[in-house]
Amino acid sequence: MRKLIGISAPLIVTLTLAVGCSTGADEPVSLDEPEITYTNETEEVDPSLSDESEAGEEAADEDEDEDASDADETEESAEGAEETEQTPDQDLDAQNLRQLYLFDSNGMVVPQTIELPKTDTTMKQSLEYLVAEGPLQDVLPNGFRAVLPAGTTVDVNHLKEDKIAVANFSNEVEDYNLEDEKGMFEAITWTLTQFDDVDEVKIEVNGVELEQLPMSESPIVGNFSREDGINIDYGNVVDFTNSQDVTVYFLGSHENETYYVPVTRRVAETENEIATVVNELIDGPSIGMRTLLTEMNDEIELLNEPEINDGELVLDFNEAIQTMVGEDAYIEQSIIESIALSLTEHSDVEKISILVNGQEDIFSESGEAVETIQRPAHVNKNPL
Repeated sequence: MRKLIGISAPLIVTLTLAVGCSTGADEPVSLDEPEITYTNETEEVDPSLSDESEAGEEAADEDEDEDASDADETEESAEGAEETEQTPDQDLDAQNLRQLYLFDSNGMVVPQTIELPKTDTTMKQSLEYLVAEGPLQDVLPNGFRAVLPAGTTVDVNHLKEDKIAVANFSNEVEDYNLEDEKGMFEAITWTLTQFDDVDEVKIEVNGVELEQLPMSESPIVGNFSREDGINIDYGNVVDFTNSQDVTVYFLGSHENETYYVPVTRRVAETENEIATVVNELIDGPSIGMRTLLTEMNDEIELLNEPEINDGELVLDFNEAIQTMVGEDAYIEQSIIESIALSLTEHSDVEKISILVNGQEDIFSESGEAVETIQRPAHVNKNPL
C-alpha cells in the first residue's frame, strides 16, 4: 500500500459541497470541481436503424426543433426529449460537459470532464473524442492519451427503452496493444454509461457483434456494463463465490498534478456494503497499484455502523480522520472528495453527513464547516 500524507502538489479537481468547501490550510491541495453526474440524453445516429428506431429519431428531432426555439429557461424545465431531456444537473447539458475515459501515464483508465462542441449526437461524439489523433489530440490533459486506435470511426444506435447503446466501430478499433485491451473496453463502457438512459453497451465491428475480445480472444458474455468494473484490483480474494465488487476512488498523479482514479476491488462479501467501501478507502491502494495515493491513514475507524435514511448517509469517524494544526482540526479535501465519489456510486446514497465522535462541527481545510456532502458536479474537469 502506498500512502501519501500531506500532499503539496496541486490537485486539479474541486469538490462541489453543499457548504461550498474549498482548498486551503497548510500544504494546500488545489482542486477543480470533480463530477460524476450521469447525463440523460438520447441519440440515434445509425442510418440502418429499424422503422421503430427511425420513428423515435424523427420524434427526437422534432423535440429538438421545439426546444431550440425556447429560451434557456425551457432547457432547465422538468421535461424534454433527445438532447434537451432533463437531467439532475442541467448545466452539464447546457455546456455539453462530458466525461471522457482516457489512459493516464500509468495505463489507468481515468475520467476527464471536458467541454465539447455542441452536437446532436453526443454519444457518438463522446466516443469520437476517445480516438487517437482525433479531435482531442491537441488538447489532451497532461500525461493522458486516447484509448481508441487512430482512424477508428463509430456510429451509435441508442435503444432507449432497453437502456442499451450499440457502438458500431470500423475495423481500425481492433488495432491496439494487448495490454490496453481491457482498459479500452472499460473506457468505452464507462464513457457511454455516463448517460442516464444507458445501462449497458453492445459493441459491434462493421455491424457484427463482438463475441470475443479481438486480441486476447476472451469470450464476451452479454453486454458490457459498469458492473464489469474499471481498473480492477482482485487483491487477495480467492473465494469469488462469496465476494463482491466495490468501486473506490484514489488519487493518481502525473508530474505536479493529481486526479481521481476509480478502482473496482474484489472483496469478501459483507452485509453492509457502505462500511466495506469506507474500509477499503482506509486500507488504501494495494501493492499492485503502487502509482495510486491516498491521504487516509490506518488509524481511521468508523465508530458506528453506517445507515442510509431517505438517501442520507451518516458516517461517524474517530478523530484520526482529522489533521491537527495547533489546536485546529480539519479533514483533508481529498479525503472528503474520495468519500463522496466512492459512496455515491451506491445508488441509494444521495448525500453524506460526516461526524467525528458523534459531533457535527467538522471543518474542511479551508475552514468551512463540512455539513452535507453530495456527489461532485465534475470529476477531473479540464478546459477544451
